[in-house]
Parts: sequence; C-alpha cells; structure tokens
Amino acid sequence: MNKILITYSTKTGNTKKVAVAISELNKGIELKDISEVTNLDYDLVVVGTWIDKGTADAKALKFIESISNKKVAFFFTLGAYPDSQHAMDCAKNITELFEKNNNTVVGHYHCQGAIDPQLIEFMKKSFGADHPHGPNPERIKRWNDASTHPDENDLINAKKAFEEIFKNF
Repeated sequence: MNKILITYSTKTGNTKKVAVAISELNKGIELKDISEVTNLDYDLVVVGTWIDKGTADAKALKFIESISNKKVAFFFTLGAYPDSQHAMDCAKNITELFEKNNNTVVGHYHCQGAIDPQLIEFMKKSFGADHPHGPNPERIKRWNDASTHPDENDLINAKKAFEEIFKNF
C-alpha cells in the first residue's frame, strides 16, 4: 500500500475542512498540519494552502520549497470565484513552485473559501471602490458568496478530484 500525506496550512479553517474531506477517501492517508510534518517519506505528498497574493500562503510556500523530487498534488481555497482568471493563475503559480524542485504534479483542486473578516474590514477601510481591492458592489457580492464556502458541494468535488488522483497510488 502506498503512503500518502495530506498536509495543509489554514487561517480560517477552510483549507483544513477540504483536507479532512479528502482524507476520508482512504484509511491509509496521514493528515497533518504543515507544522506537524517531520519527514517526507511518502509516495505522494498532497499540500493544501489558502491563497495570499496570488500564490500559496507563507507557511505553505516555505513547506513547498522544501519538497523536491516527489510526486505531489495540491489543493487551495481562495476568495475569488474558482473559475476566475485569478484562480487559474494561482494554480499555475503553485504548479511552477513545485516543478522548480523537480517534483511531478499529478493533480490539483481548488474551491472558493471564506475570506478572513479582518482582511475584508482592512480592504473596506483602506481602499476606495475604484481600487482593485476596494469595496465595490461586485466585490462585496463575491465576498458574501465566498463566506458560504467551502460548502458540501465543494467537499464532494474535492473528493471526486482526489479519487481520480489516488487511483494511481
């Protein structure tokens, strides 16, 4: 039986929720917060992150940079819509981070996740409605939409995506 690690970084609990759902697919999976990982002796390393400035958050970024010559997969949560150009750019950025260290990315998944309320308040106070991060009606709708994610459907979709990935392990 192959050894699979699912590890994650979470700020609001969104990414952990997805990690737990994926881990339910296989009793042999080890599930750990990134800070608990002591070795990478696994056949597949799955990294979960929340998005910060278009890429993995700082804790996950440091961890990703420590992985080399492994088969990897990843998932992330973000405040933007999952079918947005921003989400696609984030997936590309994280893929490139892994590939820089000769890792083989075997798949990924992403979904919307609630945005830290403190960040929303910061953006409301710091930026005008015409700023790219300011509180215009479209952005406020997206923030509100994000507050309901990841939902049950997101978790089901994460499991489906990783069922396919895990078939080869």
